[in-house]
Amino acid sequence: MTRRVLVASRNAKKLNELRRILDEANVTGIEIVGLNDVPEYPEAPETGATFEENAVAKARDGFAATGLPCVADDSGIAVDALNGMPGVLSARWSGKHGDDEANNILLLAQLGDVPDDRRGAQFVSACALVADGVEEIVRGEWPGTINRNPVGDGGFGYDPLFVPAGGTVTSAELTPAEKDAASHRGRALRQLLPTLAALADN
Repeated sequence: MTRRVLVASRNAKKLNELRRILDEANVTGIEIVGLNDVPEYPEAPETGATFEENAVAKARDGFAATGLPCVADDSGIAVDALNGMPGVLSARWSGKHGDDEANNILLLAQLGDVPDDRRGAQFVSACALVADGVEEIVRGEWPGTINRNPVGDGGFGYDPLFVPAGGTVTSAELTPAEKDAASHRGRALRQLLPTLAALADN
């Protein structure tokens, strides 16, 4: 029997990321569905002060509305020179939610006079899994630096600006498999694998 698990997102890249991680770990018996695959329900605004607060609120909403085990993530970039901002405001840093290009342009402008050795940043992802009798919250971080120009056309968000620690290319230049292996969301989602595998067995 296949267990349906809701990922509280309409972002096909996020859904596929979890599908690939499940496949890689040989976790079977789970069908990943997104918000476009279930009846629409009211989604609470992301008003939490932390990634964890936003992730668990989204997962609780999804589980309550559909009865399906629900995985939700809240992620963004924390820039050292900006005291950890944009942080939870990453998706709407420029004022309009999800405008990747405007967000990147604004971030580059804010870091214009910051020297290369002070351009450290971390991608952060908090993932929450809520199901019957289950509430698990995990966090993954991916350290690196902010490039001076956007490079690459893979990924989304701040990927064209982010050079992972120890690397020479941006995360937008990595293959999906390379990104899954290292990324903040990949690191967080892998921590949920034992619980997801247990759900598949029930």
